[in-house]
Amino acid sequence: MFYNWCMTDAFVKLQEIAVNMHLEPAEETNLNPAPEVAPCGQVVAPRSSTAQPRHTAAKQAALGISHAVMPGGKTMPQLKTLLTTACERNCYYCPFRAGRNYKRHTFQPEELAKAFMQMYRAGLVEGLFLSSGIIKGSVATQDKILETAEILRQKHQFKGYIHLKVMPGVEKDQLRHAMTLADRLSVNLEAPNDKRLALLAPKKVFFEELVRPLQIIEQIRQEEPAHLGWNGRWPSTVTQFVVGAVGETDVEILSTTEYFTKQLHIQRAYFSAFSPIPDTPLENHPAENPMRKVRLYQTSFLFRDYDFGLEEMPFDQQGNLPLDIDPKLAWAKDNLSHNPVELNRAHRDELLRVPGIGPKHSHTILNARRRGQLRELNHLRQLGIATKRLAPYVLLDGKRPNFQLPLDL
Repeated sequence: MFYNWCMTDAFVKLQEIAVNMHLEPAEETNLNPAPEVAPCGQVVAPRSSTAQPRHTAAKQAALGISHAVMPGGKTMPQLKTLLTTACERNCYYCPFRAGRNYKRHTFQPEELAKAFMQMYRAGLVEGLFLSSGIIKGSVATQDKILETAEILRQKHQFKGYIHLKVMPGVEKDQLRHAMTLADRLSVNLEAPNDKRLALLAPKKVFFEELVRPLQIIEQIRQEEPAHLGWNGRWPSTVTQFVVGAVGETDVEILSTTEYFTKQLHIQRAYFSAFSPIPDTPLENHPAENPMRKVRLYQTSFLFRDYDFGLEEMPFDQQGNLPLDIDPKLAWAKDNLSHNPVELNRAHRDELLRVPGIGPKHSHTILNARRRGQLRELNHLRQLGIATKRLAPYVLLDGKRPNFQLPLDL
C-alpha cells in the first residue's frame, strides 16, 4: 500500500544511496551475523513489539530506513542517508571515495528535508541519521548538514530524533550549532591512531580533524549550560571504527575506545567489520570475521557500563580478543572460579563482574537483599534472573549453588 506516491527523483536517490548505508551503523537493532550481546549475556537490542511484515521491512530497508533502539529500549524507524555521495576524500575502504567509478547523487537541504517530512507524515520514519560525502571542504559540507537540520527544526517544526555526522575538521561554532539541533553527534575515527588512519584514509588527519571535534564537544558540555542544547540537553556523542582493514589489533582499538568512553564520555563506539568493495584500493583484502565485531562491542560495554579496564581484558599475545568466548566470561573464569562473589554481601560493582548480571539485575539483587537472604538459585529465578551463566561464580549465603559444569568440546 505504501510507496505508490514516492517515485519522485528524491526517493529514487534515497533508494540508490541506501545500498551502502549499512556501512554507517547507527542505533540499529540487528547486527550481522549475530545480535549484539552485552557482557551480562543479554541481547542488547530487544525485538520490536510491533513486528512488521517481511515485505514492508524490505521496502523500508530499500529506502534506507532502519530500526533504531533508543534509551529505554524503544524501537524507532530511522532514515539513514547522505546529503551527497560525491566526495573529495579518497578513503581506501569507502564506496564513495574520490575517483571511484560510481553514480553520484546529491540532495539540496530543502529537498532532503521535504522528502523526510513526507516520509514522517506517512508514518514511515520517526528519526533521521544524516551524513555526507565531502565536497568543497568539510566546513561547507557541514553547513549543508546544519541547514538541513535547521529546516526540519524551524520550518517544519520537527521535534523528533536527529543524529548528525560531524565532518572532519569542522569549526567550533559549527559544533556548537549542531549541538542545538541534534540529539546525537558522531565523529568517525575509523582507525585507532594516526598510523593506522594513514593506511586507511590518507587525507584525514587523526588528531586535528577527528579527535579535536570530540574534545570540543565535551568541552562545551562541561563549560556551557545544557539548556542551550536541543530540547534542553546536550547531545550524546558516538564514534565508529573500521575493523580488520589495515592490521590494527584489538588492543589498539580498545585502548582508544576506553579513552574516549571514560575521558570524553562518548555514548558508544560502533565497529564495522571490513568487507572489500570493488574498485577501491582494498578490494583484494580479505573480509574480517564478523564475530570480532561482536567481541569488540562486548568489551566496549564493559568499559562503559561495568567499569572494567583495558588491562583486565583477555588479550592473546598478538593483542587480540578470543573469538570463542565473550570477554566478561573469560575474565570470570580466570578470576572468580576460585574466588566466587557472595551475592548477599557484594557491592554493586562486584555484582557487575559476575556473568549474567548486568546493571538492571544488579539493582534487582540489591533490592531483594533488603527483604531477606538469597539462599538458592530459585530465588534468583523468581526475580527474573537467569542463573546458568552466573552459577559457577557466586555464593549464596556462603555456599556454592548446585550447577552443571559446561562440557568443553
